[in-house]
Amino acid sequence: MRWSLEGKVVALLSAVSLFSAAVSAAIEKFAGSIALASLSVLVVTLLPLLWLSKRIVRPLRRLLWAMSRAVASYRDGDFSFSLVVDRRDELGTLLTAHNELGRALREHRAELAQRELLLETVTQNSPVATVLVDTLRRVVYANLAAGQLLNEGRSLVGESFALVLQRAPEPLRLAASAGEDCLFSIQIGGAEQTFHVSHRSFSLRGQPHELYLLKSLTRELSRQEVSTWKKVIRVLSHELNNSLAPITSLAHSGVDITQGAHAELTEIFAAIGERAEHLHRFILGYATFSKLPAPRAQWVGWPSLMEEIMYQQPCRLVGELPEQPGWFDPSQIGQALINLLKNAHEAGGPSDAVEMTIAANAIEHRVEIRDRGPGMSEVVMSQALLPFYSTKRNGTGLGLVLVREIAEAHAGHIQLSNRAGGGLCVTLILPLPSQSPSVYPHVA
Repeated sequence: MRWSLEGKVVALLSAVSLFSAAVSAAIEKFAGSIALASLSVLVVTLLPLLWLSKRIVRPLRRLLWAMSRAVASYRDGDFSFSLVVDRRDELGTLLTAHNELGRALREHRAELAQRELLLETVTQNSPVATVLVDTLRRVVYANLAAGQLLNEGRSLVGESFALVLQRAPEPLRLAASAGEDCLFSIQIGGAEQTFHVSHRSFSLRGQPHELYLLKSLTRELSRQEVSTWKKVIRVLSHELNNSLAPITSLAHSGVDITQGAHAELTEIFAAIGERAEHLHRFILGYATFSKLPAPRAQWVGWPSLMEEIMYQQPCRLVGELPEQPGWFDPSQIGQALINLLKNAHEAGGPSDAVEMTIAANAIEHRVEIRDRGPGMSEVVMSQALLPFYSTKRNGTGLGLVLVREIAEAHAGHIQLSNRAGGGLCVTLILPLPSQSPSVYPHVA
């Protein structure tokens, strides 16, 4: 049975009143003195009232003390504090409500901890370099990408951001100091990388902070550039083919008409037809580039692939072939490697100096093709991957562009670098799937 505090007080007061009345009546009857009876009632009533007040106040005092301890624990971030519910009145209800509040706070803190862990995991593994700087220009937060980009893989937390920028390449330093969003390009690993830097100011815990976000746009810009080139090539191919078809037909007709009668005209028409056919084949190569299909990746063993490639473009293999197969379209990667080997043989160095190495790790395969030609100047290297650009007299400017397109279609990329002692090294990087099986049942 549940008693309310009000009911308990009323019951106790009623009991005291009845007891006092009974004592007063008994004294007045036997002593015959109203004054003595009144004094007796006062004494008899006062003692129970004192006892009653202590009984009522004691649990309230204990509850207030326990609640103050609980509030102090909550202030310190400890929500494990709970109170024993040993009453079945309003105070018991209050104790139960307090324990429910503690449980809700514990669950909320656990949920916040999970969210913070998720946010920290996402931010730390984000490819966008993130740096948070306080009012003293000290780095208070930086993710892994920021450490890789700005501090050779080491943590930036606690570093002076001004000193960090002093060690950075000049384009990055100028972009970060500009105070506005902008693009910049720097050399990383022998290749030019383009970044977008965002700068935001905000207040955190009442203190001004600055947030810097540096996102690599190299792949996006490259894909957009290739897409634009493909559109241009398709338009040019269409228009040129429309003109070449009647030119070729007229040249053949001219040869047939003038053959045996006008030898010089026959040779002229034949030359026109030959050049038209050559131009058609030239355009066909670019049309193939602009319509390169999406790769059909599969597990491919390197020994079988290299056997086919070496038959068409011999080279010297350095080191052992990886036992782990690659994940790519064998026809497209085979074509890319043949193009690179062909370029290496045509670079002007000794033919027997053309070599290839294939290395593998847990996340990617790295193919290097090296020659001992003259290498590339900085100007040539900066434009070598552009369509239509070639240093060869009869070159189409398509070989390296096609290799880059194939590599990026496989989520990889290529790098160009000059070798010590002369020559060029072209590196083709092919990533593996994020979850590679331990057994490869369909290796080509």
